[in-house]
Amino acid sequence: MTAPVLMVLASFLFALMGVCVKLASAYFGTGEIVMYRGLIGAVAMAVLLRVRGQSLRTAVPWMHVWRSIVGVSSLCLWFYAISGLPLATAMTLNYMSPIWMAMFLIGGSVLMGGAKINPRLIATVLAGFVGVAAILRPSIDRDQLWYGVVGFGSGMLSAMAYLQVTALGRAGEPETRVVFYFSCGGTLAGLVLTLLNGGLSPWHGWTAAALVLAVGLFATAAQLAMTRAFAIGRPLVNASLQYLGIAFAFVFGVLLFDDPVHPLALAGMVLVVGAGITATRLRHGTGPRQNERDTLPPDLET
Repeated sequence: MTAPVLMVLASFLFALMGVCVKLASAYFGTGEIVMYRGLIGAVAMAVLLRVRGQSLRTAVPWMHVWRSIVGVSSLCLWFYAISGLPLATAMTLNYMSPIWMAMFLIGGSVLMGGAKINPRLIATVLAGFVGVAAILRPSIDRDQLWYGVVGFGSGMLSAMAYLQVTALGRAGEPETRVVFYFSCGGTLAGLVLTLLNGGLSPWHGWTAAALVLAVGLFATAAQLAMTRAFAIGRPLVNASLQYLGIAFAFVFGVLLFDDPVHPLALAGMVLVVGAGITATRLRHGTGPRQNERDTLPPDLET
């Protein structure tokens, strides 16, 4: 398959994962869903590493530890937000990572007294946050505000996870190994959260079991499709197509969960998507050409 087709498939699978997370949250806590999702991903990546003849041994274990801490934290916050927000809203908040990346660049330039800040980048960040305000105002009730704050934080941590993925790529770590150790971190963190929350849930039947299995399978398949797309395709095209996940999530939310349709929220989603694409384009359009590993989206790992 071509890179654009793979990206559309990955976006669709991530949206399906979100559907399963929302449904599974009726039976399991966030920690338990994260644990099962990590376990399935770790097994799949271990098999893939063996098939490819790659070793699990790494020369940068502490980089993987830090990457897992940030990435798993983002994943937990995102899954928690999905359980309490309209699906498309939670998806949009997590997909704000390119906007956060642009904000990090602006903040770094200010603190270091470096080169002049691109005014288009500032405008892009402002537009992104205006879009978020437009989404949250009509989309969530007062009792859902906490879920909105959590979803907002998941996008920020996702941007930090992206920085760690970039650093690991520069260190020569293959994507499959990065995902494997991230999945192991998710399994461990999910287990700890589950135990702190009273232990494993009782048997809820085959439907509940199928939902958590689907979360892991959809997430792993989406990661593999996205990895391949970024390996063979144009990074900016791929980064733009990943936002189709928001559109898929919106359709699923309306059809399956009766999520409300607010024109202002839709306009906010369009604004966030546009700001994210513009931020990605501006960031990759400056400086020397980056290594393909540096173009992996944060969603690849979460």
